Amino acid sequence: MEKTLSDFQNLENDYKNLAELYQIAPDDRDVITAIDNLAARTKQAKFITLFHGANDGNNAFLFIQAGAGGTEAMDWAQMLARMYTRWAERHNFSCTVVDEHPGDVAGLKSITFKIDGDKAYGWLKSEIGVHRLVRISPFNANGKRQTSFASVDVWPDVDDSIEIEINEKDLRIDTYRSSGAGGQHVNKTDSAVRITHIPTNTVVTCQNERSQFQNKDMAMKILRSRLYELELKKREAADAAAKAAQKKIEWGSQIRNYVLYPYQLVKDVRTDVENSDSNAVLDGDLDEFMLAYLQQYN
Repeated sequence: MEKTLSDFQNLENDYKNLAELYQIAPDDRDVITAIDNLAARTKQAKFITLFHGANDGNNAFLFIQAGAGGTEAMDWAQMLARMYTRWAERHNFSCTVVDEHPGDVAGLKSITFKIDGDKAYGWLKSEIGVHRLVRISPFNANGKRQTSFASVDVWPDVDDSIEIEINEKDLRIDTYRSSGAGGQHVNKTDSAVRITHIPTNTVVTCQNERSQFQNKDMAMKILRSRLYELELKKREAADAAAKAAQKKIEWGSQIRNYVLYPYQLVKDVRTDVENSDSNAVLDGDLDEFMLAYLQQYN
């Protein structure tokens, strides 16, 4: 709280100083540049006032899954994975792959990231839903336009001090051999772990740690987070409108369209925010979309 207060006080002081400088030298290029920088900092600071959820300050798990469409959809899932990795880098957040299932030809069937950073879940909850891509297919020799879908889900990283009771008899734990690139244990030992929580039919997997024990530990952490989120949704059922974006994803109900052909445009269906620089968006420039969502739904 002290850091947040200090940031706002610095903005206020800089505003007062620049206001005085502008009165003295309204045409000075350095003053104009400083005002533009202050405007950008102020826009960024608006986010701080929009994080109201109980878990908005937490780290997050982000899950991407390719939809129907075979290789096209798997390639789109990989593009989304890169987009969120680049977004995390822009915010100096760490982004670690927890579980990954490569596509048969290209791309990803699914991937789970753990994203550590200030208010990571508060930022990323706006991304929950189906993302739709329209482009000329690089996998079609006839160069036809292709529409692909992938889903994004996000859960808060729940602190272990929060009591979520998990009964061992409610769990089914399976081990299997990891797939994809990896170290010496990949494809040689059954180190990958799949845990099914039978009462809720919640399934989590982890295969990227070095040992079966570490994979199980990380899978249990993800399971705890998902069960916490399920419980949170039950408690907040009365506030259905505010929680609408976090309900179970249904294919076809996309939240954002990414059009690369015949024109370039990324448009959020919920807020109508759009950006014609699709390359910048796919390179992680997502803050404008996130801010609009937080302003509209918080």
